[in-house]
Amino acid sequence: MRLSVLMLTTLFWLALLPGQTLAQQMEKFGRFELYYSVVNTTFLDPKIASTYGIARGEKRAIINLAVRENLADGSTSRAMKLQGRTWDLIQSQTLEFTEVREGDAIYYIAKFQFINEEWRFFEIDFRPTGGDQTYTFKFKHQLYIN
Repeated sequence: MRLSVLMLTTLFWLALLPGQTLAQQMEKFGRFELYYSVVNTTFLDPKIASTYGIARGEKRAIINLAVRENLADGSTSRAMKLQGRTWDLIQSQTLEFTEVREGDAIYYIAKFQFINEEWRFFEIDFRPTGGDQTYTFKFKHQLYIN
């Protein structure tokens, strides 16, 4: 189990195949940094996907989020309360996040479906533990069937 979590975490934070523009990305919100990535589930090892209840498929993807707080003596992972949604020109979906903890790492994953080559829009509201406000993060991402 420990190795599977480590492999899943590593997969999220690495750049994937050329043309997929799925590398780790980050946005700053005051003293917090929100890291995010979007991954087509066909890139997940079947055993890892099964461990986390993720159905693999060519029109299925996951979003991965993690937040770190910058402190005087370095940065640290933070848990967060979050909600979000994703949509394209045809369909909209509320994101149901699952928290995953591995050692000091804390991250959140949510599954969604997509249409090939369509832009997906995301809106995430999150409040890190120790934070005094809720932040809203919006971005768009284009996904392709592999």
